[in-house]
Amino acid sequence: MFKKILIANRGEIACRVIKTAKAMGIKTVAVYSEADADALHVRLADEAVAIGPAAARESYLVIEKIVEACKATGAEAVHPGYGFLSENMKFAEALKKAKIAFIGPDPHAIHAMGDKIESKKLAKEAGVNMVPGFLDVIRDGDHAVKIAREIGYPVMVKASAGGGGKGMRVAYNDAETKDGFRSATAEAKASFGDDRIFIEKFIEEPRHIEIQVLADGHGNCLYLGERECSIQRRHQKVIEEAPSPFLDEKTRAAMGEQAVALAKAVKYKSAGTVEFIVDGKRNFYFLEMNTRLQVEHPVTEMVTGLDLVEQMIRVAAGEKLKLKQADVKLKGWAIEARVYAEDPLRNFLPSTGRLVRYREPALGSAVRVDSGVYEGAEISMFYDPMIAKLVACGPDRRSATQTMREALDAFYIRGLNHNMPFLSALMAHERFAAGRLTTGFIAEEFPDGFHGVNLKAEALSDLVAVAAVIHHRYELRAHERVPRFHSNGSAVDGKWVVKLGSDKHEATVAETAAGFAVIAGKKSHELVSDWKLGDALWRGRIDGRGITVQIDRAGIGYRLTYAGAQVNVLVLAPRAADLDKHMLIKQPPDMSKFLLSPMPGLLVSLAVKEGQEVKAGEELCVVEAMKMMNILKAERDGTVGKIAAKIGDSLAVDQVIVEFA
Repeated sequence: MFKKILIANRGEIACRVIKTAKAMGIKTVAVYSEADADALHVRLADEAVAIGPAAARESYLVIEKIVEACKATGAEAVHPGYGFLSENMKFAEALKKAKIAFIGPDPHAIHAMGDKIESKKLAKEAGVNMVPGFLDVIRDGDHAVKIAREIGYPVMVKASAGGGGKGMRVAYNDAETKDGFRSATAEAKASFGDDRIFIEKFIEEPRHIEIQVLADGHGNCLYLGERECSIQRRHQKVIEEAPSPFLDEKTRAAMGEQAVALAKAVKYKSAGTVEFIVDGKRNFYFLEMNTRLQVEHPVTEMVTGLDLVEQMIRVAAGEKLKLKQADVKLKGWAIEARVYAEDPLRNFLPSTGRLVRYREPALGSAVRVDSGVYEGAEISMFYDPMIAKLVACGPDRRSATQTMREALDAFYIRGLNHNMPFLSALMAHERFAAGRLTTGFIAEEFPDGFHGVNLKAEALSDLVAVAAVIHHRYELRAHERVPRFHSNGSAVDGKWVVKLGSDKHEATVAETAAGFAVIAGKKSHELVSDWKLGDALWRGRIDGRGITVQIDRAGIGYRLTYAGAQVNVLVLAPRAADLDKHMLIKQPPDMSKFLLSPMPGLLVSLAVKEGQEVKAGEELCVVEAMKMMNILKAERDGTVGKIAAKIGDSLAVDQVIVEFA
């Protein structure tokens, strides 16, 4: 077994590998860019080596620097994680030449499966079901349109070296094919250094289901069940679960056997994933093979009891698998939610910045958090915006979903925007609960984007009660010590008016032996909690039901977060509530004459100049953020008055780019 391994990655996956290596008694080496000097993976590793500037192409993607770090530290093997160099054949070859073990498949397998075009040809030869498509390279936009017409719309325009949702576009007509080809090519070149594009038929109402395979260097290959990854946004997975609520044993076995056949065809060793598109009749078609550890591997670990990172290390060290296919049993259910630094209310645009507050939910056998951050850490614009992976499990899908909902309520993040309100909305969605999933789920259920969660009457009643108790306790403290907390006001009598938006609810709070009773309207609630003044989370029970509410002060009121909804609450004495109706409401400024940057990012192009007339829908500029090209277009006809930014500028969120006359 290896004595020291280097992790050629960053963030949560680097921390994840370090955790297993330490459990195995293996020393670890971290590498880091200038932007990651204070990163968690650097702190957790036994050694750390600086490898260059913040940009990945100058640090994490430089093969020579990784090899040099191995030689300098005496690392015998490298785990690549996912992304970066994890599926780079030249990297694996360079390590092999330097006599350093690669914790992954051999270079020939990476080459065969890493190229999406070649992998489809090999899969076809191996007898794997295929999606109709054009597997040769597309030359330009016109060629893309010609091929798309021959295949028949809709089609998928996809980067050959793609992954992680980058370099992918769905096109329903010629115009979308041309735009998709241009955008996918640019993203592919920026992310992978390979701008080759291919096109295949886009199967409508598809499910994205993948098979985890595990193979050693002694001819043994297993499949470890499937993962349902259909909940996607812009082809980026958001929610994953194991097993799939759709597959039956017959289909699972058929998919697993084809995945194993493909892996054996390329003499695969290590952990890998074969991805399939599955239609409504359980027909399945090969999509691609990822020759690395997947982001969503924890759900497989939870239902199989296996540590996939450990298995990868053992295989790379030359060990045989101790499992046989008959030993693989799926137990229970696991769901993973990807927590991203993005603003769901702004069409999920990236939201970089510092984690001013970061509190993970209580961990245990039912909840797992894989992250690479800590309170005070920064989510950089240079890398993927993932904050953490939240995993919940249970004996069945319903219990796993409920555990996930509770864990999301207890995950406290402040300092930047995140997608947890949206994740909560997904978990509470009736269609998700029913397991009726497709890759179009988010587009179909949120066609106009995500605009927040509307709580039901019962949940709002709970928040009224919690807000009343919280405020009541603050007021009790303010009056209980004289003269330190001296007040000329009347004693606290427990009568309040709770204002949610424009709605007002009278509430009376009374202390009980167990906690507090709240009478609001015709309802009475019994609240029990060990909450202390200043705590960010109110954990307790309302009428016997468990509930966790996040609390922030908002001026003289509170902002309560529950089940994905944020509610501004003002708790007033009855007299103050009567006077509140006379308060003026501040109107927001008119920003309709400005094009604002909707995200932090880099201004890579400007399509207009001062004095130019533009029509609604015309391109104005392109902002790059998190390696994604975001085309900003005119919302209506107008004339450009002033250009307030220049190409190459790093833009802040809401920074003015164009002012219209």
